[in-house]
Amino acid sequence: MKILQINASARSNGANSTRVADAITARLLAARPGAVVETLDLARDPQPVLDEPTLGALFTPADQRSAEQAARVAIDDARIAQLQAADAIVIGVPMYNFGVPVQLKAWIDAVARAGVTFRYTSNGPEGLVKGKKVYVALARGGVYRDSPTDSQVPFLKTTLGFLGMTDVEFVHAEGLAMGEESVRRAFAEAQAQIDALAVPGVGVDEAVVEEALAA
Repeated sequence: MKILQINASARSNGANSTRVADAITARLLAARPGAVVETLDLARDPQPVLDEPTLGALFTPADQRSAEQAARVAIDDARIAQLQAADAIVIGVPMYNFGVPVQLKAWIDAVARAGVTFRYTSNGPEGLVKGKKVYVALARGGVYRDSPTDSQVPFLKTTLGFLGMTDVEFVHAEGLAMGEESVRRAFAEAQAQIDALAVPGVGVDEAVVEEALAA
């Protein structure tokens, strides 16, 4: 089993979303001790944005690209290969101004490629990134779950599903800017959600999850 953990916070250290994502990954490792984890920290290793030169490179036939264009496309190719190679994906997602971080949006723009990770058919679009289990760790300062102000869950469900990743579970840590008691309660509730996750394998050591959340 290969796990890809994507940390989408603008902070490399101390991000609440990463803390929850780490706990999810710990749960998976407890269930599957032989699993391999690859971490993509989008703060340390940011994905270039989709801009006009990038579009030009993508729409230029491979054998006609300049060295600069080829290098730019190679970055996105590596992200796609990384995603395709994973069996499980854990994504740490903070809420920034009611949306996902620009770091995550840039990654999505990189891996969503027609003919590679999705295709259009006579019956509509078909996602080609299939057979993956996705866990999304959501960290919010306020409380937005199941409310009209939560744009993240619908967006991520739609986007991941469009690419073929329809088996998605969300873990919420909310109210993190609402005082110490709210923070304590948020992480306790997140742990309970992680304990209840559908995880490949058996023999989960819940103490490992608790230790990750307490770190």
